[in-house]
Amino acid sequence: MIRRPGFYIICFLFLSLLLCGCPKKVAVTIPERLPPKDPIAKLLENFSSAEFLTARTSIRIKTLREGEEMNFFLNGFLLYQKPDQLRLLGYHPFGMGLFDALYRNGEFFLLVIPHKRAYTGEISQFEDLVERAGPVEISYEKPLESEIPNRIKIHVLEKETRIDLRLKEISINSSLPEDTFQWNVPEGVEVVPLAQLLKRKRLR
Repeated sequence: MIRRPGFYIICFLFLSLLLCGCPKKVAVTIPERLPPKDPIAKLLENFSSAEFLTARTSIRIKTLREGEEMNFFLNGFLLYQKPDQLRLLGYHPFGMGLFDALYRNGEFFLLVIPHKRAYTGEISQFEDLVERAGPVEISYEKPLESEIPNRIKIHVLEKETRIDLRLKEISINSSLPEDTFQWNVPEGVEVVPLAQLLKRKRLR
C-alpha cells in the first residue's frame, strides 16, 4: 500500500539520519541504538573528506500500522558544506515538495511544506524523542576507495520501521551558492519552537 508520508514518519526520518554515524567499512550492522550525545558530529565527520557535497537521494520507508504494511517513497536532494552545514530537501515522487531540513552549527530547522509549519531549535532537543524510539539497527555501504556512503539502511525495531536512503549522482567539491544554507521561511508559514513538535510526540 502506497501513501504520502505521514508527519510522524517524516520527522522520525530526520531523527534517525541525524543520530547515525557512518563507520569506515563498506557495510556494517550496528544492532544497538547509538548514543544521542553529539550525534550530528558523527554524521558530519563522514562527509568531512569533502569540502562540499551534493547528491540526489531516494528514500523508501517501510512500516506497520495496526498490522497493516505501508510503504512510502520519496525523492530528495542532500547538500553539505564542511565543517557543519547539512541540508536535506524531500519531494513526493511526482515532484511536490514535502520538507526542508537544515542543520547549521548546532541549530535545526524543519519546514513541513504540506502543513505550512516550520520548527526551529537546538539539535540536543531530539534526545528524549529518540530514547523513546527504542533499539535501531543500522548498516552503511560505501563504494570501494570512497569515504562517502552511498546507502544508509535503518531498522527501528520497536516501531517495525525500515528506512533505506540511497545517494546518487554524488558531486564532491563543487562550490555551492552562498545562500545554500540560509533559512528563509516562505510567506504564510507558521514558525514554532522545536519543543512544540516534541511535546506533540510525547502525548501520542
